[in-house]
Amino acid sequence: MTALTSRPRRSRRPARLAPWEERPSPAGQLGKGTIITLIVLAVLGPLYTIVLTSLSPAATVNRAGGLVLVPDGITVEAYRQIFSDTVVSRAVLVSTGVTLAGTLISTGVSVLGAYSLSRPGSFLHRPLLFSILLMFVFFPGIIPVYLMVSGLGLKDSYWSLILPTAVSAFNVVVLRSFFMNIPGEVLDSARIDGAGEWRILWRIVLPMSKAVTAVVAMFYAVGYWNAWFNAMLYIDDTRRWPLALILRQYVVDSNPLPAATAGVTGDAPPTLAIKMAIVVIAVLPALIIYPFVQRHFTKGVIVGAVKG
Repeated sequence: MTALTSRPRRSRRPARLAPWEERPSPAGQLGKGTIITLIVLAVLGPLYTIVLTSLSPAATVNRAGGLVLVPDGITVEAYRQIFSDTVVSRAVLVSTGVTLAGTLISTGVSVLGAYSLSRPGSFLHRPLLFSILLMFVFFPGIIPVYLMVSGLGLKDSYWSLILPTAVSAFNVVVLRSFFMNIPGEVLDSARIDGAGEWRILWRIVLPMSKAVTAVVAMFYAVGYWNAWFNAMLYIDDTRRWPLALILRQYVVDSNPLPAATAGVTGDAPPTLAIKMAIVVIAVLPALIIYPFVQRHFTKGVIVGAVKG
């Protein structure tokens, strides 16, 4: 009886792992470490050179004949000279205000649009979704947008730096994909309890979507901070120029900075040090904000895009 009922045990073979799940060999670990090290050096090397040049005195910059690689004295004269004139300091305030207002408006509009498009029964669901997707393929062009901005009376105003690029189709699609993955049972239970769409969005959807919302907000903030083309098209008053356009005018086009030429005596900082100081001022906010948002990237963008 025992011989009839007993069956030989089958040895369980371990499941075969995917190539990217297998533990790398020592040679593979060494190769990955080398590649990562080279990437880090490629990113930090230019940044180190720019910061060091902006902090170097005139003698060090002249002796190096360009960008400084070896420190020989530190001075903040370039930064003091920049902020002694109102050109850069005013541009920093303009960029800060445009970035804060633009990010708030763009994120709010994108969240509202994405949430409405994630609900199948929303008003004009298919035409609006088709219009958003069409923006990936077609762009109206510079001349029609310029005529529209001029016709609305927005030229030479701060609104011309915000409204033409207020909504990104990519960000709306990412938010919509994330919202569509929120369990419908959660939203239905809230409706049964008497919650309206505004309350559902504010009290349920947004708290569950902090990661993707933070990433989209950072995309908008970096875009507004680095935007210069709209300012070049629509802003004629130089007092309203953002920092990105100042950066282009005085660094890329090599136009003289007023603070570097007007009333400067003694050991004035070289023009190259002043240019590098402007670059540091323009890059610093993104370097400060990015570490706080970086942890949301995988959860926010990749999960929302793949599952949608």
